[in-house]
Amino acid sequence: MARVIGILTAGGDSPGLNAAIRGVGKAGMNAYGMHIIGFRDGFRGLMENRTIRLDSGALSGILTVGGTILGTSRDKPHKMPIGGREMDMTEAMVDNYEKHHLDALVCLGGGGTQKNAYQLAKQGLNIVTLPKTIDNDVAMTDVTFGFDTALTIATEAIDRLHSTAHSHHRIIVVEVMGHNTGWLALGAGIAGGADVILVPEIPYDVEKVADAILRRSRAGKRFSIVAVSEGAMSREVAKALRTAAEACANAKDKAQKKKARDKLHAIESERLGSTSQLTQQLEALTGLESRVTILGHVQRGGIPSPADRLLASRLGTACADLVHRGVFGVMVAVRGEGTEPVPLEEVVGKRKTVPLDHPWIETARNLGVSLGDQ
Repeated sequence: MARVIGILTAGGDSPGLNAAIRGVGKAGMNAYGMHIIGFRDGFRGLMENRTIRLDSGALSGILTVGGTILGTSRDKPHKMPIGGREMDMTEAMVDNYEKHHLDALVCLGGGGTQKNAYQLAKQGLNIVTLPKTIDNDVAMTDVTFGFDTALTIATEAIDRLHSTAHSHHRIIVVEVMGHNTGWLALGAGIAGGADVILVPEIPYDVEKVADAILRRSRAGKRFSIVAVSEGAMSREVAKALRTAAEACANAKDKAQKKKARDKLHAIESERLGSTSQLTQQLEALTGLESRVTILGHVQRGGIPSPADRLLASRLGTACADLVHRGVFGVMVAVRGEGTEPVPLEEVVGKRKTVPLDHPWIETARNLGVSLGDQ
């Protein structure tokens, strides 16, 4: 009897999702005679039993399309907003899995999706996941699909900003996405020729950033490009976060824990406008006109790059093969030009940050790029 696979996409949208859906579906049908069912809007669609049949017609023409034909959401199985309150809807999802006689559920998403999928796996569901995010921060995989496209878009934006920075002799501060990791800002900053790159892994000293810009100015270079990860923070903020996190961990009762958490959330909220604040600080410290550009969600949109289409297709076909072989409870990780199943318990609760000895860090420093710490 042919296997039946369910597929859902969860978390933020990302270039390459449709290519991955197509890879799983076409390989499943063509190589193994499987039937494919898509669940709309992530785990909510699984809970509400909203489906679409992913036959050859549904999978045709989607390779180059951005976003996801299934839709997505950030709803969690155990904290689903229902009627104005959060409820654990895991049981309903298990029921719908069984109702469709699924042999496996494939979940495409980032770190949060891996965690939610693992919770379903612990309920006895046969789960396989694929690592998707423009942030490239999913643990235990060389790279995630979506990253290459976002890196290309961010680099092109920095390329375009060079001309206006040069023409007006300005400091242009460019905020790049990436959540709490610096892969995207670091890669785009190097590729786009940024003069300063600020990432979460290296808390910055704003005066050192200003000094680096002033050294350029004194050398006759009349503009500077500063690439900033959205999660970048000053040394002062980093210290405050560590102190608040330690207070939260060491709290002896609920009142102390609530106070510590409130403090932690307040500091995190303050970080949301840190790029604009940094821009104002640099203008005051250097006397140079400064402007900020926040790239935002444009980095997640549009046609996926050839590299992401290829990667997502590779992961999708490898996923179908794992389902055929009965390998479950794993994420399909990228290893060089190949793939490898990694147990989900080794993935969840971890984040792949930029190591301080990573070759990209060394490259930036050798190019004379300021990382805000020296």
